[in-house]
Amino acid sequence: MPSFDTILEANLVEVKNAVEQASREVGTRFDFKGTSAHLELKDKTITLFGDSDFQITQVDEVLRGKLAKRNVDVRFLDAAKIEKIGGDKVKQVVTVRNGIETEVGKKIQQAIKGSKLKVQAAIQGDAVRVTGAKRDDLQAAMAVIRKDVPDLPLSFNNFRD
Repeated sequence: MPSFDTILEANLVEVKNAVEQASREVGTRFDFKGTSAHLELKDKTITLFGDSDFQITQVDEVLRGKLAKRNVDVRFLDAAKIEKIGGDKVKQVVTVRNGIETEVGKKIQQAIKGSKLKVQAAIQGDAVRVTGAKRDDLQAAMAVIRKDVPDLPLSFNNFRD
């Protein structure tokens, strides 16, 4: 029976490279000289540090530019609120999304059920497997998923006939 998996997975190697490039640029830019502006990457969280909210937004802009140049969709980033960390310093934690959350999986299932296609969707861990009798139905299901969940950079893999 033909099937495919819907996943949400960033290329973490490219994310790491983009963070390193952004960190290098922040370290050499004139407007960041003498400030505490820098970036750190641990697992799937990027922490931005700076002296003010404006500086954090500037560092975030540099990071997003480097990610875009490395073909990493910026919709993978989930930014938290900017918080004070003592004195006049601030930080912002940005997490890299990896894996489909349960609510999004249910939304995908409902979209497929509502489309009246002859396919079934099942949540399997952090992926959604879609199975159907015909290849054309699966391709139509991909189009439905892309249309109904535009805010996430979903990808489809493991397509089997």
